[in-house]
Amino acid sequence: MTTSYNRSSHCLLTIPSAPQGSIGVLSSRYAPLPYNTVGTLLPSTLCATFRSSRGDRHRIRARTDGDSVATSIDRETKKELRREDIERHQAETSSEERSFLGARPAANSPWPRPELERRPETGDRSLGSLFAVDGAAPETINGRMAMVGFVWALVAEKMTGLSVMEQLFHPSTSGILWFAGVVQLFTAASVIPFLNGESTDARRWGPFNAKAERWNGRLAMIGFVSLLVDEAIRQAPLLH
Repeated sequence: MTTSYNRSSHCLLTIPSAPQGSIGVLSSRYAPLPYNTVGTLLPSTLCATFRSSRGDRHRIRARTDGDSVATSIDRETKKELRREDIERHQAETSSEERSFLGARPAANSPWPRPELERRPETGDRSLGSLFAVDGAAPETINGRMAMVGFVWALVAEKMTGLSVMEQLFHPSTSGILWFAGVVQLFTAASVIPFLNGESTDARRWGPFNAKAERWNGRLAMIGFVSLLVDEAIRQAPLLH
């Protein structure tokens, strides 16, 4: 990838490197643009598509003046959630009419709360609210920890021949220390966006979105508990 050099009216498009001597065409909604280098200066309003001589298509976005890599990623992955969007989702979703235990969400009640009060974007951002039963933190953190733990446990079992409990508490391992450190890291990384008023639904990048994360996390939690139960019954690691 090339680096960007910006002027007031132009910016350098960064394009995935093509083979030496590859020739292609940059096309935009304005006009086809010749291309025979890795990067080219174009008006900052253009958003072009690059097709190399191999037929590969690459979507190119102009970087505006002063943008860092972090700013560009933040802008591309951000999905703005307005109060009106949350109110509409709350009114249209059947699960918002009644909780899984049959209770009806009510404003200013401890549980269950309406979506407007649960969301970090519109509700209370205190730790007590975020870590409540219906808060934003518990399922998010548990799901992420389960995904990491399930994969980690299986890989470690294959490498060491130790069950999950042996990985944690065996005198020859330091698994419990690694576990404690990872829990702290993932908890902090998950809570900080919530404190800043951003839920997991406010981010998406291609197939990586909040819905996919929730379902993968739920499956990982089920898988991890099943792994513990299986090893407790058989008194042996699943993989050895």
